[in-house]
Amino acid sequence: MQLKEQVKQARVLVVGDVMLDRYWFGDVERISPEAPVPVARITKSDERAGGAANVARNIVALGGQAKLLSVIGDDEAGTSLEKLLQQAGVETGLHRDAEISTTVKLRVLSRQQQLLRIDFEDKPSHEVLAAKLDDFKASLLDIDVVILSDYGKGSLSHVQAMIQAANEAGKPVLVDPKGDEYSIYAGATLLTPNRSEFKQVAGSWHDEAELTRKAQALREQLQLQALLVTRSEEGMSLFKADQVVHKPTQAREVFDVSGAGDTVIATLGLMMAAGLDLPEAMDWSNKAAGIVVAKLGTAVASSEELF
Repeated sequence: MQLKEQVKQARVLVVGDVMLDRYWFGDVERISPEAPVPVARITKSDERAGGAANVARNIVALGGQAKLLSVIGDDEAGTSLEKLLQQAGVETGLHRDAEISTTVKLRVLSRQQQLLRIDFEDKPSHEVLAAKLDDFKASLLDIDVVILSDYGKGSLSHVQAMIQAANEAGKPVLVDPKGDEYSIYAGATLLTPNRSEFKQVAGSWHDEAELTRKAQALREQLQLQALLVTRSEEGMSLFKADQVVHKPTQAREVFDVSGAGDTVIATLGLMMAAGLDLPEAMDWSNKAAGIVVAKLGTAVASSEELF
């Protein structure tokens, strides 16, 4: 299959906030005598690469090449994360910042239900981020597409400079945005907010016509080539200057939506790097997301599953 071969040659640079997703699985059989909370007896644990690291992992799982730039702490969690990425086949450029802890999201689950999530996180220092920006500019030479994965943890403080550098190098820039200040992403090729993120920025809408008006207004305001709004059970909608494309959801069974946005932008970027146009790339993204939401936790779609 020719597309599979094109995907193998495709090279994507992923930059953003990385995290280590830890899962503790256990049984709950009683309530604590100390407080009205369940007592979980942990029987199994698992670790996965999350955030921008999950985007890179998705690209490699689909058969493409990914280089990841980010900042981690000089700690045990950072070492675990780096090891997971190397095992997955991701080329890493992880800057260690001794001042911070690697972002960790610890989830405690019982019978496939999440009981509790505990987050450990710090913002990286400016010196480390400046060094990463130099790395970013050097990495633009041998890649096809840039993905900026913003989780609001501070790794993308120089996002506007990155978009400008990528534009000057003629590389498409796809952004998974965070927060309600989208002006920092101006000039990107494509933005991929989910439904609630888009609503936070553009306000609510009453019908498809109003959604289209709001999406096109935001696209023009930010000088984007396209805007893709992922809409959970309503599928996804792509807004370009000359067309609007809507795809219904592909998910047969939704088990866990965490990480689905990572899969969408990873597949989009990879397919664009392989030479597909946006509506076609969006088709594949929709399929990949349908595969991932049927899995527990931060998961990936494999090349075999997709093709």
